[in-house]
Amino acid sequence: MSLKLDDKDIAILLLIQENSKLTANQIAKKTNTPITTVFAKIKRMEELGVIKQYRAILSPEKLNLSTAAFILVAVSYGNKEDGTPITQRDVAEEIVKLSEVQEVHIITGDWDLLVKVRAESVDAIGKFVVDKLRRISGLQKTLTCMVFETVKETTSLPRVSKKKTSEKPQTAVE
Repeated sequence: MSLKLDDKDIAILLLIQENSKLTANQIAKKTNTPITTVFAKIKRMEELGVIKQYRAILSPEKLNLSTAAFILVAVSYGNKEDGTPITQRDVAEEIVKLSEVQEVHIITGDWDLLVKVRAESVDAIGKFVVDKLRRISGLQKTLTCMVFETVKETTSLPRVSKKKTSEKPQTAVE
């Protein structure tokens, strides 16, 4: 499914990405758009699933969760006890249940999954890997990469570039 977004849709999305607490009135003023149009466009993008949800972004440092790690996971593709098949998705679905986990991605290459975790310390991440993660059935091995410093971390999607022609810019969202 391809969805066409116009310049106003893009402008509204960029503002909401920056600050989802903006009111429709504030968005209308910033985009020079009637408030009824802003309401209608936001409602349409919510119904179409372009806007999935609104969230607060919490400070891990303020919540004593400043230690982050990315963990590469290899899947064995078979249960150790009875040999029944296990997929990357099966293992990923078990990993997402663990509270320390922020992200789980099925990837290509020598490893099967990429997992992002946060905890209060390196020791806590070590205990998480040994006592929780490695106990998941179908997990063959892990490689933990500790984060020294985060240079960029965002939930915003890339800004959409405008066409250089005189055509009205359109963006396809799948």
